[in-house]
Amino acid sequence: MCKVIRNILYSDDAIIVLDKPAGLSVLPDGWEKESHHLARMLEEEYGKVWIVHRLDKSTSGVMIFARSAEAHRALNMQFEKHEARKIYHALAVGNPKWAEKIARFPLRINVGHKHRTMVDEKNGKPCETRFRVLKRLQDCVLLEAELMTGRTHQIRVHAYALDHPLLGDVLYSAPETDLIARPALHAHSLAFTHPQTNERLKFTAPYPPDFEAAISGIERG
Repeated sequence: MCKVIRNILYSDDAIIVLDKPAGLSVLPDGWEKESHHLARMLEEEYGKVWIVHRLDKSTSGVMIFARSAEAHRALNMQFEKHEARKIYHALAVGNPKWAEKIARFPLRINVGHKHRTMVDEKNGKPCETRFRVLKRLQDCVLLEAELMTGRTHQIRVHAYALDHPLLGDVLYSAPETDLIARPALHAHSLAFTHPQTNERLKFTAPYPPDFEAAISGIERG
């Protein structure tokens, strides 16, 4: 059994909720043709699935897929109306002076050959990320981040724009580190209403080993 199938948190006729491992694309990117991606792996096991939202290839954590067009429509409406609540945990460089911060930098995606997202006050799209300090570590901080909009690399760029790039995120000017080999970002929890039963559900994914190891390495100094 492949690792992704072992990471299923919940499934029924309408939805699949899983803990996505870092390093696996949800779909092949337009400039990065991959035959090995999450949607295909799920469809080989479960049949057709519909994409409700995405996580970056390098991001781990909770994701939901729909198993019918009706469930897809219902979940999309929840995400568009901000009725689904997505909470991320991240390790960021430095020690911010604030305990809570709302970042509202407008963002423009797919800039340059590295396909970066950039703050663009004139042409960027409105964005909002709510940050909260969970734990202050040596030269780093464990943050909670809640997305109120869903732009590509939004948390990563908003953290960078606040002068606290995510640990390991060299694309957005974080210093080189041996603590983690990717941006230290984890989709910690997802709450939503089940599209068939109308039950409010919440799923949480534990930190993966590399994220835990980075925290331990920081604490050891």
